[in-house]
Amino acid sequence: MAAGPAYLDHAATSPMPEQVLQAYTDALRTVGNPASTHGHGQRASEMLEAARDCISRAVGCDHAELIFTAGGTESINLAIKGLYWSRRRSGSGPVVLIAEGEHHATLEAAEWLRDSQGARLIGVPIDEHGLLTPTALETAIGAVGADQVAVISFLWANNEVGTVQPVDELCAIAAAHGIPAHVDAVSALGQVPVDFANSGAAAISLSAHKVGGPVGVGALILGRRFTADPLLHGGSQQRSRSGTQDVAGAVAFAAALELILDGSGRPRQTAVVRLERLRDRLIDGVRAADPSAVLRGAPAGAGRLPGNAHFTFPGCQGDSLVFLLDSAGVSASVGSACRAGVAEISHVLLAMGLAPEIAAGALRFTLGHETTEAEVDALVGALPAAVTAARAAGLS
Repeated sequence: MAAGPAYLDHAATSPMPEQVLQAYTDALRTVGNPASTHGHGQRASEMLEAARDCISRAVGCDHAELIFTAGGTESINLAIKGLYWSRRRSGSGPVVLIAEGEHHATLEAAEWLRDSQGARLIGVPIDEHGLLTPTALETAIGAVGADQVAVISFLWANNEVGTVQPVDELCAIAAAHGIPAHVDAVSALGQVPVDFANSGAAAISLSAHKVGGPVGVGALILGRRFTADPLLHGGSQQRSRSGTQDVAGAVAFAAALELILDGSGRPRQTAVVRLERLRDRLIDGVRAADPSAVLRGAPAGAGRLPGNAHFTFPGCQGDSLVFLLDSAGVSASVGSACRAGVAEISHVLLAMGLAPEIAAGALRFTLGHETTEAEVDALVGALPAAVTAARAAGLS
């Protein structure tokens, strides 16, 4: 647990539970490269493949479809760039459809394809709740022609405002037009069911440290029917990816998922109910502390991640609120940690139609499976003074 009374930034990274840490450190003592043929290497390989089997079962994919990576960012880049290159070689057009309000790993990968590979990047609008509707996707495909689209990418759940997308419907539209859909499930894993086989996606990106695993470990699920040209060359240890595989990271990733998912791969219902109750307690507390605060994203319920509460505070600068709450021992964020320290207004909120001066007051609270009522109450207790001071400082 982080220093201070309240750590409410699990979407940035979630603390590693003791059971996961123990599995990680035990695996770190393993000697041997899993690609080696001697006994040490084969023991390492057995541990690696057991972890792959465990994760594959948890997310509904085949053993061979799971590619270990160095994290969510690599997985996203491999999916978008690799599918684009593969599709272009097969004769598809150059269009890349990206939902507006995506994580910067997706946006910047697509922008790189546009700027250096000749891709035509088109944004698909989201609504005022951060939802990518099937109608919006169908319209975007129809406007350019399905044969012109190389790849589509969207979030399973928005990493800032927590809105859960209608993944099955969106993937079905893409599949009906013969277009591979990549889904970024980094924020969704562990909070809502992620089932690759039933999603209809061509590829899904995952990350370990958002669910209590180690930083620097992730996975790309790539369907058997699809090919993605590699980003890295030199060994071909995995399909579409070269490089010595991280045995200990894979073991810890599997241990983290075993802790938070049930035998069917779904988040444990008791944990989800508890998380939703804590989130609603936080939402009620924030509204009581500042009635002018506005909850952004989908309403609390099935359309929102159980651990996400995202507000805008009129007349406040989000960065000021983060600093003031941190001084009180409460950790929160204005949005993605990947853009921390960068003075910019949330592109997600702007894509949802908010005016810049309103979007400037954003604050995201994200809970994890170890979050306590005391942490939520610490936030609610510290918030009135922080809002008052932030408003006094203004938006400049």
